[in-house]
Amino acid sequence: MSVADFKNEYQKLADPAQAKILSGFFKTGRGQYGAGDVFLGIKVPAQRAAIKKYLDLNFADLQELLNSKIHEHRLSALFILVKQFENADDKLLGKIYKFYLKNSKKINNWDLVDLSAPNIVGKYLLAKDRKILYTLVKSKNIWERRIAVLATFTFLRANDFKDILKIAKILLDDKHDLIHKAVGWMLREAGKRDAKVLRKFLDKNYKKMPRTLLRYAIEKLPEAERKKYLAK
Repeated sequence: MSVADFKNEYQKLADPAQAKILSGFFKTGRGQYGAGDVFLGIKVPAQRAAIKKYLDLNFADLQELLNSKIHEHRLSALFILVKQFENADDKLLGKIYKFYLKNSKKINNWDLVDLSAPNIVGKYLLAKDRKILYTLVKSKNIWERRIAVLATFTFLRANDFKDILKIAKILLDDKHDLIHKAVGWMLREAGKRDAKVLRKFLDKNYKKMPRTLLRYAIEKLPEAERKKYLAK
């Protein structure tokens, strides 16, 4: 199956009514974080089913999809990369990882990041040097910062907390709500695995934490404890 077959199939799957809903949900209006993004209106389960025929697309084909203004083209290209990563040898793992980072600015909405970064960047770096995350986390590009945050989800699943704690501290002064939500979410995930780790971070940093970040981080703590941190 070719990239042309892919595009034709997705055009047939398009749902204009759903596209309108998604365009609003992912903030595609002028001046919003998703400005310029174009939706066909294809839900994620339908995309996951459709890509099964296109798992052999090469990097050139996937580059064409990642260059597209159409959101579903980019998201499905990432789904394909994740599937290829799952079955790759060491050499191909490195190629996919480098290809992903080369295209980081095209992974430019929160769902694109969240559904791919842990499964490619996180998994690749699990047993490797992670200094690239500290370059990404200082990027002016919000999506590169979010990639750095979401990559730590893979580490958290292995009960490895050190990077999210360092990255969270770096991002306490970040101005973007989507970064506050991502950092708070990952801190919450850390707390689900080790509440002492979360409480120690909160006790040291709660005064500097943006309200949204704090609310996300403490969501699974007992109510009395949540009220205590919010009241402070």
